Amino acid sequence: MARKRFDDSSCSVARALNQVGDWWSLLVVLHAMYGTRRFVDFQKELGIAKNILCDRLARLVDNGVLKKVEVGEHGSRFEYRLTEKGRDLFPVVIALRQWGDKWNPAPDEAPLDLRDRATGLPIPTVQVQNAKGEPITIRDIFVPAASASGNKKDSA
Repeated sequence: MARKRFDDSSCSVARALNQVGDWWSLLVVLHAMYGTRRFVDFQKELGIAKNILCDRLARLVDNGVLKKVEVGEHGSRFEYRLTEKGRDLFPVVIALRQWGDKWNPAPDEAPLDLRDRATGLPIPTVQVQNAKGEPITIRDIFVPAASASGNKKDSA
């Protein structure tokens, strides 16, 4: 059975998941954020099969999340680097990490201690804020009727 695509969906979450929604892709992006650049390093760090990694890297490059850069060392060698679009996933990845640490913590391991390089202080929990910078929850938002008039089945 072929996976459904959401390219034309009115739901921005569904469209975003088309580009980075499978777990291997997000893990590749996470490791790229940590500084991994080469195919062999992604494979070693993730323990991923070569064919799956090749597919995910190609898809992330096609979708503009990564760029493939020839580094020219010892013949034809390439590195994969985050684009601006890929770097914009940083708050998403941090929020997902924090959510996972809270709701599905690793047994017998403390959560990864993420700190601000400039201050050494822990990274606070990612929060959605209103226009005044105050934290808000799902109960504090609504979707205006004009925005919700699209395909209701696809809205998030």
